Amino acid sequence: MTTRDTQTGPHRTPVGVVALAAVADIVAVCVFVAIGRRNHDEAGSLTGFLTTLWPFLVGAVVGWSVTVLATGRRSAPERLLPAGLLVWVSTVVIGMVLRVLSDQGTATSFIVVATIANGVLLLGWRAAAALIARSRS
Repeated sequence: MTTRDTQTGPHRTPVGVVALAAVADIVAVCVFVAIGRRNHDEAGSLTGFLTTLWPFLVGAVVGWSVTVLATGRRSAPERLLPAGLLVWVSTVVIGMVLRVLSDQGTATSFIVVATIANGVLLLGWRAAAALIARSRS
């Protein structure tokens, strides 16, 4: 592995850390959708899962894109929590807008639950990672 593969500048987060964080966010959004569909007895359909997932996944990708473009990956791993705020907000806001545009439900209670659940999932793993990183240094 070359230096370029792991670190492209003195203050940049290694590519592997960024990729792992993106995967963790995808997993978090998938967990949110899976739990929600299970709670509503809709867990059996892959098509239904993907239909529910895509708006939130697009929102997360937009949040990640803005974060990477804005920072150019110039943030240390402990900055994952602040970056997660943008990913969280875009996941929920863009996800809800896309749900409206695709004739999926956006009841007020669902918006509240989606906001809280995605916040816990998307920021929770970041907070845990920051605590672990801090305890190791």
